[in-house]
Amino acid sequence: MNDPLAKLEPRSVWEHFSSLLAIPRPSGHEAQVAKHLAEVARKHGFQAAQDSVGNLVITVPPTKGREKAPAVILQGHLDMVAEKNRDTQHDFLKDPIRPRIEGEWIHATGTTLGADNGIGVAAAMACATDPSVVHGPLQLLFTVDEETGLTGAMKLDESLLRGKTLLNLDSEEDGVLFVGCAGGSDTHLFFAPAWNAVPRGVSPYRLEVKGLRGGHSGLNIVENRGNALKLLARILAGAVIEGIPFRLGSFSGGSKHNAIPREAEAVVLLNAADEPRLRAVLEGSERSFRTELEGIDEGLALSLSPGGDAARAMTEEDRNRFLHLLLALPHGVLGMSQAIEGLVETSSNLAVVEADGDRLKVVASSRSSVGPALSAVLLSIRAIGHLAGAEVRPRDGYPGWKPNMASPVLGVVREVYAKRWGKEPKVTAIHAGLECGLLGDKVPGMDMISFGPEMQGVHSPDERLNIPSVGRFFDALREVLDRLSR
Repeated sequence: MNDPLAKLEPRSVWEHFSSLLAIPRPSGHEAQVAKHLAEVARKHGFQAAQDSVGNLVITVPPTKGREKAPAVILQGHLDMVAEKNRDTQHDFLKDPIRPRIEGEWIHATGTTLGADNGIGVAAAMACATDPSVVHGPLQLLFTVDEETGLTGAMKLDESLLRGKTLLNLDSEEDGVLFVGCAGGSDTHLFFAPAWNAVPRGVSPYRLEVKGLRGGHSGLNIVENRGNALKLLARILAGAVIEGIPFRLGSFSGGSKHNAIPREAEAVVLLNAADEPRLRAVLEGSERSFRTELEGIDEGLALSLSPGGDAARAMTEEDRNRFLHLLLALPHGVLGMSQAIEGLVETSSNLAVVEADGDRLKVVASSRSSVGPALSAVLLSIRAIGHLAGAEVRPRDGYPGWKPNMASPVLGVVREVYAKRWGKEPKVTAIHAGLECGLLGDKVPGMDMISFGPEMQGVHSPDERLNIPSVGRFFDALREVLDRLSR
């Protein structure tokens, strides 16, 4: 099979990345890719060890003459977000990712690419296996299950680590250095409506919201991209306000806690005579949504079509309570940082609605770089859930990473970037859950920084990786390792 990445440079990075694309690795299913990387390590004479949850640590001896340098940890995560377009046939547990090149960018075909964090893992492996890279003692730390809650880092056996300097390779902006991140926590809400038999004389209709960009619920939340769950709830609420008699047979959308939902659908039951009234609500909603999303989500598509599975329907009272729940739950930017210009401080993402037996499960994912602000959002979500009669289950959260502008490793990386980019790099924090917060808790005194190549649209099928930026990133990484080992 022809590999479109075969002629790209730096060769050592792209070879490792191509091998990762061939190995299925959604969150919770990293055993195969961990086995592959451990085998590569052992073929090169490196030690490879895993802890009880599957995190992989590869220990790489230093380049000759750099034996006395302090150990450096290169860190990334093995799993990827498994998102695809509804019309794409792809089994993330079996099928390889199919890359394609368009100009200076690498895309997947109808799915996420997995450059988050496959390209970081590939760069770390290239540092270990490429003889042109000069370094002191290295450890490659590859965690599992990062995308579903940082659980690999949370349960890491820190006794496997030897170094006190960590380069996290899980950032997505070319020429930008990250020295802090938000903490976060999810909330699961379980709504148990009363279900009745489908009334006589009504027909099922499938109402769909599609074509939105979605994206990372931390990085892209500031762009006000459309949330398919919120839009669908607004359409149905509009139908209620207009007095259209309909029953709700199902409601679903979104699939990942850290992805803005791109698609959602509901099955509604109504008399054929009321279909034109519902279509009028749909058309009015579409005009409103297009005004809101102009220049942001131009691909919005709403549809109403006969059909859909509906063996039962919510009572009208519970239909309304459920819609009120979705409409009231916070989504979007809730506060901006006063310390770093342009940085989102606090946000929440209405992420998933899915069937859970006779109940509907709603997932909300919240973030903040300020602990009390995060607590306030979680308290608000809890209150809204209780008011709607839902069972509320808070999930374990993860800590933020407080910036240290006096960090020694920041000084080294900053100098390298200034030299290579010809200007001072942007040093900032990120409104996303990097594993550095947890790793800093595990190993007190760990000196950390995060950087990487340019990626866009991560956590969605629009994910793409900029090819020239990978070369710049890897060249900078090589120089940083050289300087740290002198």
